[in-house]
Amino acid sequence: MNRLTADELRSKYINFFVSKGHAKIQGKSLLPENDPTVLFTTAGMHPLVPYLLGEEHPAGKRLVDFQKCIRTGDIDAVGDASHLTFFEMLGNWSLGDYFKEEAIKMSFEFLTSPEWLNIPLEKLGVTVFEGEGEIPKDEESAAIWKSLGVPQNRIAFLPRADNWWGPAGTTGPCGPDTEMFYYLGDAPCGNDCKPGCSCGKWLEIWNDVFMQYIKTAEGTYEPLSRKCVDTGMGIERTVTVLNGKKSVYDTEIFSQIIEAIEKQSGCKYAGGANIETDKSIRIIADHVRSAAFILGDPKAVSPSNVGAGYVLRRLIRRAVRHARKLKSGDAKTGTFNLSAIAEVVINQFKGPYPELQENRNFVIAELNKEEEKFLETLQKGEHEFEKLLPNLLKDPRKIMSGRLAFKLYDTYGFPIELTEELAAESGMTVNREEFEEAFKKHQELSRSQSGQAFKGGLGDQGEMAVKYHTATHLLHQALRAVLGESAAQKGSNITAERLRFDFTHDSPMTPDQIKKTEDIVNEQIKKDLPVSMETMSIEDAKAAGAIALFGEKYEAQVKVYTIGNSAADFFTKEVCGGPHVERTGGLGDFKIQKEQSSSAGVRRIRAVLN
Repeated sequence: MNRLTADELRSKYINFFVSKGHAKIQGKSLLPENDPTVLFTTAGMHPLVPYLLGEEHPAGKRLVDFQKCIRTGDIDAVGDASHLTFFEMLGNWSLGDYFKEEAIKMSFEFLTSPEWLNIPLEKLGVTVFEGEGEIPKDEESAAIWKSLGVPQNRIAFLPRADNWWGPAGTTGPCGPDTEMFYYLGDAPCGNDCKPGCSCGKWLEIWNDVFMQYIKTAEGTYEPLSRKCVDTGMGIERTVTVLNGKKSVYDTEIFSQIIEAIEKQSGCKYAGGANIETDKSIRIIADHVRSAAFILGDPKAVSPSNVGAGYVLRRLIRRAVRHARKLKSGDAKTGTFNLSAIAEVVINQFKGPYPELQENRNFVIAELNKEEEKFLETLQKGEHEFEKLLPNLLKDPRKIMSGRLAFKLYDTYGFPIELTEELAAESGMTVNREEFEEAFKKHQELSRSQSGQAFKGGLGDQGEMAVKYHTATHLLHQALRAVLGESAAQKGSNITAERLRFDFTHDSPMTPDQIKKTEDIVNEQIKKDLPVSMETMSIEDAKAAGAIALFGEKYEAQVKVYTIGNSAADFFTKEVCGGPHVERTGGLGDFKIQKEQSSSAGVRRIRAVLN
């Protein structure tokens, strides 16, 4: 088995699939464009959904890349051997080209060939979809694996929960998958121990998804007109396996980050042996890495109380709390200086992700600001607890109600763990069950509110979503005309009901500026301008006057959408993946409903088409 670093694995994967006729494309932002169903890019396939749905990719039908991802659904499991909030995915795609047989054979070659990963066949096992309702059992994939030498007892048929992928949001492409596992054990846990067993002896390292269906907004599954393949290999897990480590945190990916934490905390990392200390070190390492990548993204958000900014704030504050738990500096008031750990992350990953270096100052400044703000929050919470203490001590049971503990959390952002610490110092306990009940109600309310807001998604290519997508181009150019070229797009969010558009500008727009912007957009709609698309190099696109956004890394060939009568006579020209309407005349009446601050130096417009 070939021992590889993360950089070496990333390079080998790209080289292998390029040798198989795949074009290397650039990974995209952690903050998905035009997808209100998720806060972050959660999978390597996420930015490619429009192409899996039928859009032509400028780089062709065979693609390969590496993609940064964030998932926080398992945030409470971070600190164990394998869970992370930030991770890197390697992926290769077939957009209507090859399907199951070639995809599986390439996966097998990369895993087992001495030239590539050189994993012994006896260490591999696979799972395939067992079928459900009208969707048949995937006998085809199982037969392909068997023909390659994988024994029958290492091919497991599993249900939807295990071997069905997607969609990334509420709608979109999906289908059965086949997953590849590495066998960590030396003996099975029992007669039924097969790949996918929860005994801990099998670690999933790769997943080939066969996109055969699209899930509609009504919840039905319809066959895709083109069969596609989407694969994903987690860099962190695969490096762990290749180097014979028991935890992702024991690999070179985290060694420098953990050294920086040890230096500041005075605590030694023991590879999981020192349960509480090691767990806190792992959480700090993961959360600071995630925060650095979110803040270092070309479309970065700042910590806030809503959306992606709230997730970022939670990651930073959780890291601060675990830093305090390690008793770094002054346990009550001292700072841990998370930014010093972020510096290590930036230096380590700036090669494959140059945006980290480009946004270094912003990353450091935001981390310092949020850490300082949270320490103030903690001091306020401690002060409020001290005010409550005399009455609490009158209770002979010495139990603090969960309701009061939740009030400290909800009003002051004071973590329950710290409330429990302070209570213990006074010989008291906290009614954790009551707290959890109040917290659960709070979460359900938040989910129902966000559920109302998040509809549609990248898979939504319905008529209105496409109209709004085109309208954002008109709005962007109108803003540049009214406010100047410094009004650059920072992000957009589209549903079938409205568009939301973020742009750089230092002050609120005046009523006159808002009216002028509306008038310019509506003027272009009345002109019924044609919308055309060309594929060209990014250099030619810029030379032709096209706007390229966000400081993104673009492929060699890009799509350029022009709204106007000709290459010389146009209103706007932008690099964009599409889709768009054919003419502006059918968009309807454009109306700006709200203009407000989004973050420092960024404004947000909400608009509708009537």
